[in-house]
Amino acid sequence: MENKPEEPIAPENPIFTAIALGDLVEFKNILAQHKGNVDFFDENGMTALQHAAYKGSKEMVQLLLDRGADVISGKHEYNYTALHFGALSGNSEVCKLLLDAGAKPITTNSVGRTASQMAAFVGNHHTVATINNYVPLSEISFYSVPQGQQTEPYLPPFLVEPLHKFVLCVNIHPVRLGLNLQHTPALLDNADKVSNVLEMLCKREMTRGSETNEVMSFKYHYLAYVIREINNIRDKQKPIGDKEDKKHDIVEMFAKKLLKPGKDGVSLDLMDSFLKDCVREFPYRECTTFHQMVSSLTSKDPPPALSVINCTINGQRGFVDAIPYCSTCGEEKPAKKCSKCKSVQYCDRECQRLHWFVHKKACNRELSVPVITSNSKPTVDTAELTSELQNLVAG
Repeated sequence: MENKPEEPIAPENPIFTAIALGDLVEFKNILAQHKGNVDFFDENGMTALQHAAYKGSKEMVQLLLDRGADVISGKHEYNYTALHFGALSGNSEVCKLLLDAGAKPITTNSVGRTASQMAAFVGNHHTVATINNYVPLSEISFYSVPQGQQTEPYLPPFLVEPLHKFVLCVNIHPVRLGLNLQHTPALLDNADKVSNVLEMLCKREMTRGSETNEVMSFKYHYLAYVIREINNIRDKQKPIGDKEDKKHDIVEMFAKKLLKPGKDGVSLDLMDSFLKDCVREFPYRECTTFHQMVSSLTSKDPPPALSVINCTINGQRGFVDAIPYCSTCGEEKPAKKCSKCKSVQYCDRECQRLHWFVHKKACNRELSVPVITSNSKPTVDTAELTSELQNLVAG
């Protein structure tokens, strides 16, 4: 009996093995030998892209996407998508690649959970923030093209990419946003146009019907509010001759205003007031997101407004106290500490310099909280702000 020649090994099995082992060299070899569709399925209905996403391999995901892998494709019995698996891996860069390729963050699995919700369930909070803050570039570029009878667009084309990067920022601490704007002066130079586009995006998110995104709508409003505040500070500065006084950097003034401690030397009353005003001016007061924020801000023992806004945009998270933050801009896991007292942490020298006017009083000595006498008054009338927020919900 004539022996049959061995059939060539189908690429499906070896490619899944290469992904499981993290063998990038073998993975590339298999792809190079295969000239057709790369949407391979395993026995459970998972695609190679889903396996690579779950493995958290940015390189493998990128290679598959470059070869035309379908980011939506899949026959998983519980309807998990590639984005679900990327979210479970905890690799935010993988999730960003999938979102850029067209993955839908609102898609749910068989138990009604989105990729972001699954990431939150397993504690991948940075991944949650990446997905929640994602905006396609096309959303911004839409406003860079004249509409209808317009002769000029709402947004100059050269601002599309800088604004998109600004919108995607996960750290929404107002000082960090200010520093980001400082590094992208074109956005501040066109502050009126940029803030107007952000408010239009805010409105657009609330008029999408079944795809309405209240959280993203509020974020657009919040970003516009920060830009307008910095621009207002600039407008109030008097020019000297033909030049503005360079000693008064507007972003630095904005940052120091928010970082200035209250009467107790600890609480950031001015920042809290600024952020509560931002919530109060959100125009869509009938939406659930607004009511939830106001409910938190007007509770008996309310958390800081920054915490409320951060949880609204980036999602709830546990064990927050265990994560080190930059004392200036709130960036997680900062690289540096104060060289003298080692008790506070910063991203870099810029953040340390900005915070020195606060920290120098406590540096290298035991921190003590002064007792506030009955005659002391808070920097901001928080009771009045709380009452106004409650009235907005009641009314």
